[in-house]
Amino acid sequence: MASDPGPEGKSLDERLAEAAGGDETYVLRLYVTGQTPRSLRAIENIKQICEKHLAGRYDLEVIDIYQRPSLAAGERIIAAPTLVKSLPAPIRRFVGDLSDTEKVLFGLDLITAPARE
Repeated sequence: MASDPGPEGKSLDERLAEAAGGDETYVLRLYVTGQTPRSLRAIENIKQICEKHLAGRYDLEVIDIYQRPSLAAGERIIAAPTLVKSLPAPIRRFVGDLSDTEKVLFGLDLITAPARE
């Protein structure tokens, strides 16, 4: 996928390089429902994304909404898995197993635009 051309004919690697250089710490919370296959995929996917693209610049908390329902209620979580990026602003939410890496990177403002399908 790293070689997929984006909207301006640039590869994912080129768009990552353009957006790189920030030193902001990302504060992320991943809300999951126990140890379901979808929850486990979401955990693995976000950990891989963070290690590859935010190494040393992220704080990830995984929250099981079955064990801590008050946290989910406070964030108004209605579906799981849900990733909430609280910092840097703006706050963003991602629902699903986070398997579309390019869309997650775009949502985290780590690339300029996802490739068109």
